Amino acid sequence: MVARIIDGKTIAADLRGKVTDAVHRLRRDRGIVPGLAVVLVGKNAASEVYVRNKSKAVTESGMHAFDQHLPEGVSEPDLLDLIAKLNTDPRVNGILVQLPLPPHINSQKIIWAIDPTKDVDGFHPLNIGRLAGGLPALAPCTPLGCVLLAKTVHPSLAGLEAVVIGRSNIVGKPVAQMLLAEDATVTIAHSKTRDLAVVCRRADLLVAAMGRPEMVRGDWIKPGATVIDVGINRTPGQEGKEASKSRIVGDVAYAEAVTVAGALTPVPGSVGPMTIACLLLNTLRAACLQNGLPAPAIGN
Repeated sequence: MVARIIDGKTIAADLRGKVTDAVHRLRRDRGIVPGLAVVLVGKNAASEVYVRNKSKAVTESGMHAFDQHLPEGVSEPDLLDLIAKLNTDPRVNGILVQLPLPPHINSQKIIWAIDPTKDVDGFHPLNIGRLAGGLPALAPCTPLGCVLLAKTVHPSLAGLEAVVIGRSNIVGKPVAQMLLAEDATVTIAHSKTRDLAVVCRRADLLVAAMGRPEMVRGDWIKPGATVIDVGINRTPGQEGKEASKSRIVGDVAYAEAVTVAGALTPVPGSVGPMTIACLLLNTLRAACLQNGLPAPAIGN
């Protein structure tokens, strides 16, 4: 058996197209143009590329991009002042502060300062609590993307045994809450879980979000299971002429998993594109809710 490859790029492009259509209707019918402010502090090369990709996607969708690039040494009070201004700016419907922040800035304090209705990353405690309570909330983009990818294989997740490897506040915990909301039976596993491979082999749906390169081996996977690989890990190149080149791998040993799983996301090229598409979706939803309009039925 060879796994079906879940084409996240194509699925994300379809979602972005639906968001773009909804943005154009919102502009035409209501005169509202959603706006996203992305705040980047310092000169982290990877973050700069990511922010450029986000801003490009925002503009292509017909939304307004309000990029804020601050120097590495910006003070915490100055950053908080900027967040306060963005909170009250009616043109800005979504605020995203690119992490990590420099060590002298308390990331939690910055996230808590964002208006929860503009928290398109879904990291504010109010949104986290609403998600845990099964209430409407702006959900974190990567977990939302994982659930949408899984639903392209299983339109209903009800009754599936789902195992989430990883318990971070950014992916593991929220994706588990979202799977519970879809009526899956959910186990959260982590580095201290006993017999981790045995736990994983129970899963009809396995979400790997540990940040450890190729940790999940082929014999950890139940034959026919759906595997969503969230990991993005840079590893050294192979021996020989490619030795100087690093490569990007997931948390799942792809070459082994593809012969066992029923469906599998590649790394890179699946969860990453969905994260950006879900950011656009969250910004659109935030704009609608802030203007007293129902959120569009996209990505449900």
